[in-house]
Amino acid sequence: GVVMRVGKIAEITSSAIIFEPENFDDFDFFYVVAADLMSEIMLETKDCSIMITGLINTQVIRTAEMMDIFAIIFVRGKELRSEMIDLAQDRGIAVLKTPLSMFEVCGRLYESGLKSGH
Repeated sequence: GVVMRVGKIAEITSSAIIFEPENFDDFDFFYVVAADLMSEIMLETKDCSIMITGLINTQVIRTAEMMDIFAIIFVRGKELRSEMIDLAQDRGIAVLKTPLSMFEVCGRLYESGLKSGH
């Protein structure tokens, strides 16, 4: 499989990086998980996964932390609440935002060679 850094993922998915922890560009991602139901993310998500979601609340950040997910792409250009970004910063989780749909983001990452994290 392919290994990717957050900068490349942002480029492929037309994402803005809203927050990125220090020294984060050394972190490798192998897998992608996509869901608006956090219960689906919690089904044995593989390590080194990036999460794609349209759900905008702090539960997303807490779920990511629990599942050792260190980057989240929020789709459909939704406004991100400051408390979410603060929590992500506190937990060392990168936050990206794209105007694209979940379908488009998944398609682009699939084409680029990343695998499913489930």
